[in-house]
Amino acid sequence: MNETGRHASPAFLTTRWTQVREARGDTPAARAALGELCAAYWIPVYRFLLREGRGEDDARELTQEFFARLLKGGVGGADPGRGKFRSYLLGAVRHFLGDVSDRASRQKRGGGVVAESLSEPDPDGSGAGLQVEDPNGAVGDAHFDRQWALAILDRSLTELELEMESAGKRSNFEVLQPWLVGESNPLEQVAAACRLGMGEGALKVAIHRLRKRFRVLVRDEIARTVSDPGDVDVELQYFVEVLASAK
Repeated sequence: MNETGRHASPAFLTTRWTQVREARGDTPAARAALGELCAAYWIPVYRFLLREGRGEDDARELTQEFFARLLKGGVGGADPGRGKFRSYLLGAVRHFLGDVSDRASRQKRGGGVVAESLSEPDPDGSGAGLQVEDPNGAVGDAHFDRQWALAILDRSLTELELEMESAGKRSNFEVLQPWLVGESNPLEQVAAACRLGMGEGALKVAIHRLRKRFRVLVRDEIARTVSDPGDVDVELQYFVEVLASAK
């Protein structure tokens, strides 16, 4: 599949998390979808663990262990009532940290511990076992959500760069990228127009088109992590709010 083809089917994009959740990791397609989602969330989880006070090496090892367990066990404990992958993942990370803490305590007492699957549902099938209370409360949530938003931003920028390079317009991307994540003053626009050999009017059109494509890519990335297409606009608005609140 080519880089741009990945975004060619909105129907496919909006069912990625649904596919993982409903298949409970039992099919190759579901595992592939889960693997892609995990890759997208590796950095947010790693940075969340750093925020929790872990050293870089410890956070890296725990992140690897967390995703290895998640990929092995699937998402059988996911609550069907919660459609956002980031919500499920944050609960799973907390559950995992609880396991790590228990393991450390038992090792200190000289006993072993059997690692609990992150996908193991509660007896009533609610998946509530993943809801481990965060000692930092909303602060921890806000930090994780910011890392989620930054990961979406980074993946979308990378995708756009690949598209522009494939179209032979890498220099355009390099010059116009600042206008994707913020405004630049008129003098900078004049300099950019000169560098690209175009008029100021043509530059403004190029910026508008690049921003439009960038918004589509951001929306597509978000769509890959929700189960209900109706949640995409809500998540997109939240994405904007999270980034704006950090400025």
